[in-house]
Amino acid sequence: MTRQITLLISLGSAILVIAFLARVLPPEAASILLDVKRASWPFTVQNVLWIAFFFGLGELSLRWRAGRVEESQFERDYLPLDEETVLRPGDDLTPIYQKVRSSKYRNVCFLPRLIERCVLNFNLGQSVDQTNALLNSSLELFLHELDLRYNMIRYITWLIPSLGFIGTVIGIMLALNYAGDRANVESPEMLYQVTERLGVAFSTTLLALIMAAILVFLQNLIQGREENTLNRSGQYCLDNLINRLYSP
Repeated sequence: MTRQITLLISLGSAILVIAFLARVLPPEAASILLDVKRASWPFTVQNVLWIAFFFGLGELSLRWRAGRVEESQFERDYLPLDEETVLRPGDDLTPIYQKVRSSKYRNVCFLPRLIERCVLNFNLGQSVDQTNALLNSSLELFLHELDLRYNMIRYITWLIPSLGFIGTVIGIMLALNYAGDRANVESPEMLYQVTERLGVAFSTTLLALIMAAILVFLQNLIQGREENTLNRSGQYCLDNLINRLYSP
């Protein structure tokens, strides 16, 4: 439901931005950014680019909010932070396990999932080495899981330049069709019309590349933040759980 609501908001925002730009921009800029002179307006490649761009921003906003929730887990004090605490199987780890199990984030965020796995493994096997190996393998799986969450935004950043090239090819085709029409051969405005169509066609690729560059930049920032939070979660478990485990 959260993704669906975000996509609806992204679509509405794209439509509002397109309408605003079409109203306030001068004709030349509106032709480049929106292709308002096209007979099929508002169904133009540029408008599709704007919609895809805002869908990408919506996906990134979901990942940014997820990163904030992941960072908030460190404030919940799942594990003791004092240096003298020793954790033994049973009475010492059971309250930690119950606290993690009662959290509404236990199936969503990395930190409670790591703690729950490690505590359960140590309570059953009472092996520090085995629990440490479980922590390392879980971190690798979570890193792969995190990478999979960016599949949609990676597709959008690929789709936008592809749409830009498609728009350029369509623009060149229409310009050549105009120039090849015998009715336009003797027209004194033929050269102007052809060059104007070609200019709008190439501006489609330029707009698409700028949008893709913005999305890739934001993606790297947000994904790096999430990966850093995952590394912090592993370090937090290692310092405050694995290094405190003791099996009599």
